[in-house]
Amino acid sequence: MKFFNRLQVETEQTRAVLLSAPLITKALSGMLTKEEYTGFLTEAYHHVKHTVPLLMAVGARIPEDKEWLRNAVAEYIEEELGHQEWILNDLAACGVDKEAVRQSAPAFETELMVAYAYDMVNRVDPIGFFGMVHVLEGTSVTTADKAAACIKKSLDLPQSAFSYLVSHGSLDQDHVKFFEDLMNKIESSEEQALIIHCAKNFYRLYGNIFRSITNERLELAC
Repeated sequence: MKFFNRLQVETEQTRAVLLSAPLITKALSGMLTKEEYTGFLTEAYHHVKHTVPLLMAVGARIPEDKEWLRNAVAEYIEEELGHQEWILNDLAACGVDKEAVRQSAPAFETELMVAYAYDMVNRVDPIGFFGMVHVLEGTSVTTADKAAACIKKSLDLPQSAFSYLVSHGSLDQDHVKFFEDLMNKIESSEEQALIIHCAKNFYRLYGNIFRSITNERLELAC
């Protein structure tokens, strides 16, 4: 079995737990509130703004015998530049003060996932970061298009409020294929095990971000 397929199989259970998060099920059924959607975008901003710095740190720590992987990281960096600004523009289209979001603090769950990513890259092994790439890209491609369509219809928001979701949906399939081919070049059993380990953890961490948004809303409602 190729490593990418093994990665898919061995993370299936944790992926299912993530996809069962109330925020996702509400989004896919047209039940999401505007506050929940902007809450999702706000937390997305707070972790997406770290994507390029994290990738730069990964590239700097990759050994010379994996120059092919560093080249791939450089492509990722070019692809990911400025995505956090797309999110802020989506928030502005929803009527939210994007500069207030820029200056705001992330939720604890978001801060924890970002901290884990930096710790993995700087303390353990930069190869583990690809577990995060697998989780975030795979989740987006699976859910983003349908979620955007359902949210747009139920909340009557303009198309300009969905640039982040739409860009990470089915239009991102080529990016996922690029990642699949990249993972299939990872031959070390130790590196494969680490990527799987990290992917499982990132599914849990990312799922907790989604759950924190709906939990906060429930607490405020009480």
